[in-house]
Amino acid sequence: TKGSESEGKAEKDGASDSESKPDTGPPGVPVPADDTPEVLNKALSGLSSRWKNWWVRGILTLAMISFFFFIIYLGPMVLMLIVLCVQIKCFQEIIHIGYSVYHSYHLPWFRTLSWYFLLCVNYFFYGETVTDYFSNLVQREEPLRILSKYHRLISFAMYLTGFCMFVLSLVKKHYRLQFYMFGWTHVTLLIVVTQSHLIIHNLFEGMIWFIVPISCVICNDIMAYMFGFFFGRTPLIKLSPKKTWEGFIGGFFSTVVFGILLSYVMAGYSFFVCPVEFNSDRNSFEVDCEPSDLFQLQDYALPAALESLTGWPTLRLYPFQIHSISLSAFASLMGPFGGFFASGFKRAFKIKDFANTIPGHGGIMDRFDCQYLMATFVNVYIASFIRGPNPAKVVQQLLALRLDQQLHIFNSLKTHLTERGLLEEEA
Repeated sequence: TKGSESEGKAEKDGASDSESKPDTGPPGVPVPADDTPEVLNKALSGLSSRWKNWWVRGILTLAMISFFFFIIYLGPMVLMLIVLCVQIKCFQEIIHIGYSVYHSYHLPWFRTLSWYFLLCVNYFFYGETVTDYFSNLVQREEPLRILSKYHRLISFAMYLTGFCMFVLSLVKKHYRLQFYMFGWTHVTLLIVVTQSHLIIHNLFEGMIWFIVPISCVICNDIMAYMFGFFFGRTPLIKLSPKKTWEGFIGGFFSTVVFGILLSYVMAGYSFFVCPVEFNSDRNSFEVDCEPSDLFQLQDYALPAALESLTGWPTLRLYPFQIHSISLSAFASLMGPFGGFFASGFKRAFKIKDFANTIPGHGGIMDRFDCQYLMATFVNVYIASFIRGPNPAKVVQQLLALRLDQQLHIFNSLKTHLTERGLLEEEA
């Protein structure tokens, strides 16, 4: 018909126009207003904008560090909840940018489906974590045992429901944009949720694997800012014009020294070095163990040059302090690239910060953009150089088998130990 022909022509013209236009960038996201507390504004009113920003950032940084110490005192389970809250806030900030840029299209169900997919992915990851680390608790409770057995099937069914809802929400003339936003949501999930899941895995290996890497990133961020503020002259990268080589180098050396000292302090306390375990007798989560060799002081012979310089033939260190050099070096050299990536993202959408949650610092994502790279590195580092077979987990898995399977493994292990001469043969 004539109406359908004109509609098809309009669609064709619209597509050709959009394809022929140069990429001028997305519509600007509204710039958040200055949310600096009025008390600070009055107290710092006589300072220049540069020094005012320095004081605001400094005061809020001290407040955040104090809060960090407080949640560490509350223990690993509270830390896990804080990680979940930070993850949700970071997801909200990134999704809000997508909605703010493209809200004029009135895409149906975009925000609802985004949050639904967040729920699905968290259900999958947290279920895997509980099953992996606390299988003795799962096996004790009938509902948990059923959920654990069919966990992946339930997770897939939940995701499949969201997938079908997305397909049903597709609207004519906006297909390409809707698929673009579908990809936006999934990339956000990959960056935010997956990395926060790795942070929690690091935490369960021992709080020291959570605190030291995060503290090294915080230290590098602070010291790089301080060195850059007072000594910075040489620009480092165009994505972040305020970053300087002086700040980058000063932050590196400061962070390595800080990581070694912090590791020495924390490695002597079982509260920080022991993995989180579920005590079935007390029906509670506990952090109590005999520290491994990694957290036992050992003597290391110094090279001849250092011995002549210091006069010490040996140096007494925790082995973890040596590993902390790798962690702090990564936090200083590669961690900032997470910030550069975030800077490129913000420049692409013509925004200064992800949000205005923290005065002088921007949004939560602005503070944690470097932490996600660090979380992946720590998880890979533990798997590559630290973690070995865990006897407790092996026993838990064996107890979950059928009795005939347990008996078969027992006989196989007995035969193996007898052949090795560790058990005497029965007469």
